Order: sequence, then structure tokens, then C-alpha cells
Amino acid sequence: MSRIQTPRPIRGTQDMLGGTPDNLADRFAHVVDVFERVRKLYGFRRAEVPVFEATAVFARSLGESTDVVSKEMYTFEDRGGDSVTLRPEFTAGIARAYITEGWQQYAPLKVATHGPLFRYERPQKGRYRQFHQIDAEVIGAGEPLADVELLCFADHLLRELGVAEGVTLTLNTLGDAASRDAWRDALVAHFEAHREALSEDSVERLARNPLRILDSKDAGDQAVVATAPGIDDYLTDEAADFFEKVTDGLAAAGVAWTRNARLVRGLDYYRHTAFEFITDRLGAQGTVLGGGRYDGLIENMGGPATPAVGWAAGIERLAMLLDAGGEHRIDAVIALEDDAQVARALASLRALREAGLSAELVASGSPRKRFDKAAKIPAHALVSIGQRDGAPHLNVRGEGEIAARVEAAVRQAG
Repeated sequence: MSRIQTPRPIRGTQDMLGGTPDNLADRFAHVVDVFERVRKLYGFRRAEVPVFEATAVFARSLGESTDVVSKEMYTFEDRGGDSVTLRPEFTAGIARAYITEGWQQYAPLKVATHGPLFRYERPQKGRYRQFHQIDAEVIGAGEPLADVELLCFADHLLRELGVAEGVTLTLNTLGDAASRDAWRDALVAHFEAHREALSEDSVERLARNPLRILDSKDAGDQAVVATAPGIDDYLTDEAADFFEKVTDGLAAAGVAWTRNARLVRGLDYYRHTAFEFITDRLGAQGTVLGGGRYDGLIENMGGPATPAVGWAAGIERLAMLLDAGGEHRIDAVIALEDDAQVARALASLRALREAGLSAELVASGSPRKRFDKAAKIPAHALVSIGQRDGAPHLNVRGEGEIAARVEAAVRQAG
């Protein structure tokens, strides 16, 4: 009989297990736990949106000509003949729900979510085809203070995670629609004048998405970009005032930032503030968290003109910044050395957990070997329950506050 071959995991996915040396699953969970705690401090509602949507949701939000839509989306036709796409980002689904589910009644709406996303791209360190993000959005607030609030949330989150050191907030303005259009025209004229020096990709972008040329890593493109006109020369008074209020708000809130006048968002519905928190601790994948104001998206998707601003951060990347920490230890492990004492062991287990102490019971295999098995499990306290000289016996080994709490709980349980 031939051996059954186990299917391999799909490229660009990963499996994680808690309590292992790299502690990746625990670090991942810690990012989510801290995010949930901090978003409550800022009054952001929890939102859930589908993992898949009609393809048009993402085509409209991301742009038909973008790499995400043309090359990276997981799109398929369902049995009903509808084109469906696994979500590559959160904002589009939240914007769709804002329109279709009547969320406008809660505007200005502050929402936050987290979960898996999908993009078909080349896997590399910190980047997967199934990846996970935390996401925060403020919809229906056009004031600069909404941008400040979101940036304070992001800054607070990174500090609570303990990863803020070595992470820098870079900030730019894209201006209002008039500012952006004037700047775009000036950039097109500049790039056309240097067309021969541009890479093939940038020549293609020149026709459909010229602002993305500013992101190019090509050395020839960067030389052309270095002499390109900046946004500041094209800002309207209103746009300049908006950016000043954002930066003044950050100063008042104690959030440090630096200007990156080349930081852009390529799609036309982006306005005003664009930002990234960057670090050199992740190699080429230097962006930890990024976002901006997208005042034109809701209208672009068929809703009313609605200002909005948001950000997203990769959970895997944040987890990579966290220290793997020491050996994972539970509070107590109980060795059941006599099956006749199982009721007492279960009562002790319940008492420990109700006292907020993590606990595990070793009750399988030979009773004589259970103590040695339990002793190999990293724990603050080792509890043995059995019999000595025909009488019930309980012993607690361990030092420190947690061990003392464990002993008090199990002895009170009887």
C-alpha cells in the first residue's frame, strides 16, 4: 500500500503555536490584545466586515490600474456567477458597510477591526499571502482633529507595545483636490521632460498614476524625483491651514514627527494628511503602520461625499518587533499522583482558574510518572495531589507571589 502524502501548507501562509521558543503566536496575540485595550481608551467601536466582497468593492477603492487589483487580488467566480474577491485590505469593506448598512447615522464614526487579509505577492520576511492587520478609521469627520486623534491612537499603541523606540512618524500633506490636481500636473510636466531617464515601470505609471513614481526605488527614477516639484508650492491657503492644524495638534499631544515631502498616496480620493510609522529594524519592510485621509472614497463607491481618515498595521510585522521573551510559564501545574484524588484535583484546578491563575492538570499515563512529567512543564508552582500512608496528600513547590497564591487557592479548595 502506498503511503498517503500529506498536503504541504500553501506558499505564503504560516502556522503558529504558542509556548514555543520563538513565541510568535503569543506575540501575535499580544499585539491584538493591546490593540483592543487601546482602541477602547479612544472610544473606537469594534467592527466586523466580511472576508470576501464583490470584486467591484476593491476595484473601485483601490483603482483598476493598481498592482493590487491587476496582479495581487484573490478573485474568483462563485457558483452564482458573481465575481468575488478575498479582501486585500479593510478600508473598502468598511466604506461599503458605511453606505449599505446605515452606519451614516453614527457619524462621526470611529471604528476598529483586525483579522486576515489576502494578497498574491512574493512572500518575504514579514510579508505573507495570508497576512493580518489591525485597522482604525474615523468616518464622517473632516476636521484636522480627527487626523490628530488617529495619530495619537497609533503612537499610543506603539508605546504600549513597547516598540516605539526606533520607530519614526513621517508625515506629509497631499493638499485638497485643487492642490493635488495642480501638483499632479506639475509632476507630469516634470516627468515628461525627463521621460528618457525613467524606468519602464515609471513610464507606465506616468499615464495612469504619476504620483506613484515618487515611490520608485529605481536609481534612475530617484534622480529624476530629486528635482521634481514639491507639494508645498501648490497648496491652497485652506490646505496649508489644515496641515498646520494637524501638526500643531500633534505638538500639543506630544507626538513627535518628521516631514517626508515625497510621501504620497496614488489614488485621487486621497486628500490632506498622509503618514507612515517607519523603522530600520525590519529590513526592506520598513513601514510598521501607515494611513491617510481619503475624503473621496465613500463618494467614489456610490455614497454621499464623506470625509474619512484611517490607518492599518501588519500584525506580523509588529510581532516581529516584539522581544520573543523568556520561556513561557503557566502559573500552576497539578500532578495527579493517585486517581482516587481526581475530585480534589479538579476542585483545585477550578479554584486556581477562578482566582485568575492559569493551571494545567497532568493526569494521563502511569500515576508514578506524572510528577516527573509535570515537573518538566515550565510553571511558577508545581502541585502534587495523591496519597501518603493511606491519607490524602497535597504539596506545593515554588517560590514567589504567584506560588503563594497557588498554594492558598488549592488549600482553600480542600
